[in-house]
Amino acid sequence: MARIKDITAVRGMRANQLVGYGLVTGLKGTGDSLRNAPFTEQSVNSMLDRLGVNIRGLGARTRNIAAVMVTAELPPFAVGGNRIDINVTSLGDATSLAGGTLLMTPLQAPDTEIYAVAQGSVTISGFEAKGQNEVLTHGVPTAGRIPSGALVERDGPGIPRGTRDLYLDLKNPDFTTAMAIVDAINRYGGTHFKRRLARESGPSAVAVEIPSGLSASRFLAEIGVLDVNVDAPARVIVDERTGTIVINRHVKVSRVAVTHGNLTVRITETPSVSQAQPFSKGKTVVTNETTVSAGQDTGSFALVEGVDLQTLVSGLNQMGLKPPGIIAILQAIKSAGALQADLVVQ
Repeated sequence: MARIKDITAVRGMRANQLVGYGLVTGLKGTGDSLRNAPFTEQSVNSMLDRLGVNIRGLGARTRNIAAVMVTAELPPFAVGGNRIDINVTSLGDATSLAGGTLLMTPLQAPDTEIYAVAQGSVTISGFEAKGQNEVLTHGVPTAGRIPSGALVERDGPGIPRGTRDLYLDLKNPDFTTAMAIVDAINRYGGTHFKRRLARESGPSAVAVEIPSGLSASRFLAEIGVLDVNVDAPARVIVDERTGTIVINRHVKVSRVAVTHGNLTVRITETPSVSQAQPFSKGKTVVTNETTVSAGQDTGSFALVEGVDLQTLVSGLNQMGLKPPGIIAILQAIKSAGALQADLVVQ
């Protein structure tokens, strides 16, 4: 069971990406080298010119400033005066943004309009300690974050005034889930308004009608808390890079016999020294003795039959396999037509 507002989003009511270019000051010698980052020097000169200070041609070589890109996400229904979090990343050759302060930076949307202005102290989670022979780095010291670091100056998109029809887009499209949402909203409409208020629009959306005399905000608040049964297609997700396997509860496996054995080839190089005899005018050389051995683990057949998720997982665990082996078996079972699910390999 899940609430409608947790599995759907109102069409058009989405977040918007913002981006800006700014300067971080107050760094302890870890900023951009102005000679290698000319855009930083140009930005500093332009900023000081606007403040009535002219340093052009003086060859400033400070390393307390870094050019950065600032990104943020403007949430739906944001209004002027709200604050949003921002991310700050270095653009030049700065080594750390620790202790820096972001100067006032306008944030633009793709329509080139300024929707927020960012400023504040940068917080980073990484650090770098350097010595003559060793460098210790934890995290990324050239990327940081400023919680509530941007002030919204322009209202974000909201529900259009006067509209009486809305679309609820499913975050995970599915016919069964869409029909469950339609039935739940229509039960609500039949109880309170004696009429049907929703209709399906394919597996990815539900069209709803706002009753007269009720605002869109109140209507969405009331139907958003309705519980529905969420369904999803049977699917197995495999990430071969990390060995992660995710199997949802609808996956079934037809009765199949599986065996898995690993072939291991080991090559060993043993260096040996050949020493020349005294007064023989020979040379001492190093030779390698190579030993090659091969072995294969014994593989026994095991019956795997997935009546439910617990049975399938237990059957795979009984074979004593590691994730790479389970991934290979799942791919083979899918090829054999016994895996009744979509196999997604990432």
